[in-house]
Amino acid sequence: MKTTEHKLTAWQAFAHAKCPRCRRGDLFITGMYEFKGQEMHKTCSHCGLVYEREPGYFYVAMFASYALNVAEMVTLAVAISVLTGSSNPWLYVSIILGVAVVLSPFNYRYSRVMLLHWLTPGLHFHPEMSEDKAE
Repeated sequence: MKTTEHKLTAWQAFAHAKCPRCRRGDLFITGMYEFKGQEMHKTCSHCGLVYEREPGYFYVAMFASYALNVAEMVTLAVAISVLTGSSNPWLYVSIILGVAVVLSPFNYRYSRVMLLHWLTPGLHFHPEMSEDKAE
């Protein structure tokens, strides 16, 4: 029986951290801001995709996380300058580092999601994989 109730767009699957191949299984076991940290599933619960494609695969996500951090810091520096007009370096350092610490779980999660969804060659959405499993 084919259903369309589980069809997510690419952006919805990205935002909800779903499997890039079937868009049904969750990538993470825990929430973004839990005290015990973020833990990923080894495989997709729906289609069986192994998330860590090779040993050390997620080290590449550090580059995506770095890019996110730089974009956030530059945006904050411009916003602080425009909103306050201050030239006090301690204002910039304290706000930017505080926000960087708060956003670090977000950057960790979405750098991995970005790696799986957009930066892995040959890993694409397969609509037939998103169908309900036969019982």
